Amino acid sequence: MSSSDRQPGTPRPELQSYRHLASGKVREIYEIDADTLLLVATDRISAYDHILSPAIPDKGRILTAMSFFWFDALGVPNHLAGGPTDERIPAEVVGRSMVVRRLPMVAVECVARGYLTGSGLGDYQATGTVCGVELPAGLGEASRLPEPIFTPATKAEQGEHDENISYERVVELEGEQRAAQLRTATLDIYGRGAALAAERGIILADTKFEFGLGVDGELVLADEVLTPDSSRYWEAATYAPGRVQPSFDKQIVRNWLTGPDSGWDKASDTTPPVLPADVVDRTRARYIEAYEWITQLSFDEWPDAQVVR
Repeated sequence: MSSSDRQPGTPRPELQSYRHLASGKVREIYEIDADTLLLVATDRISAYDHILSPAIPDKGRILTAMSFFWFDALGVPNHLAGGPTDERIPAEVVGRSMVVRRLPMVAVECVARGYLTGSGLGDYQATGTVCGVELPAGLGEASRLPEPIFTPATKAEQGEHDENISYERVVELEGEQRAAQLRTATLDIYGRGAALAAERGIILADTKFEFGLGVDGELVLADEVLTPDSSRYWEAATYAPGRVQPSFDKQIVRNWLTGPDSGWDKASDTTPPVLPADVVDRTRARYIEAYEWITQLSFDEWPDAQVVR
C-alpha cells in the first residue's frame, strides 16, 4: 500500500486505558500499573533534531517487530513483560507496542562501534581517538576497526544532541563496577547481533543500547534494540571503505533534506520542509527491507491494529 493511501499515524495515541507518562522523539510511554509500562512506537521520523512531516507509515510497527525479533534472538535479560498481542495492549496500538517491566534506567547511552563513521569519525579526525579510545592512524570513512569499541554518550533531552563521553566519565557517573558491566554487556550484545547479521549478508556497523536495572541490580536490555533507528546496517556485498555506505535507515530522508531539492539549510533555525511522497514511500520500503532481510520474516505477517491510524 502506498503512503499516499494511508494515514501517517497520530503524533500521540490518546489511550483511555492508561495514563501517559512521557514522550520521546518516536515513542510514547504509558503506565499500565506500578510494575509495567506500555511503550508505543509512533510513525514519527526525526532528522537533525527536528520531527519531520509527514510521518512514515508503519515505521512504528517495523521498529517494534525488529525489537521483538532481537530481544528473542540475543539471549540476554530484557525488559519485555508480554508478547506482541498481549491482552494489555489496546487494540488501536497493537503491532507497535511493547508491555515492559518498569525499571530504573542507566543514565548513559551505550554505543558499540565496529566501523568508523558518523560522530565517531569526526572525533577521530580531530583527536585520533573516539571517546578516549586511541585508534590506529590512517583510518577513514567506513574503516573497519581492529576490534569493536565501547563509545558511550550522554542521554540528551529531545531537540538536543547526545554527547560522546569517555569511559572515565561513565565511571564517574555510574561507578567503576557498573561502568565495567556496561562496557562488557554492550560489546557482548553487539558481537551477538553483528554475527547474526553477518550470516545474512549485513554489516552491523554500530549501534546503541539502553539498559535498566533488575531487582538484584543486574543489567536488563531495554528500550528498542538493533532497529534501523538505533543502528547502522550496511549491505556486505557492496561495502567499500573510503566512502559513505548506503544504510538501511532514514538516510533517504537525510539525503533529501541536505540536497538541492529541499531548499533547506540544516544550519538554520527554520523548520524543515514537508517530505515529498516519494521520499516517504522509499523510506518506508527501506525500513521494511531491513526487517525482512535480517529477520527473514514477512512484515505482512506482523500484527496490525484493526483501526485506521
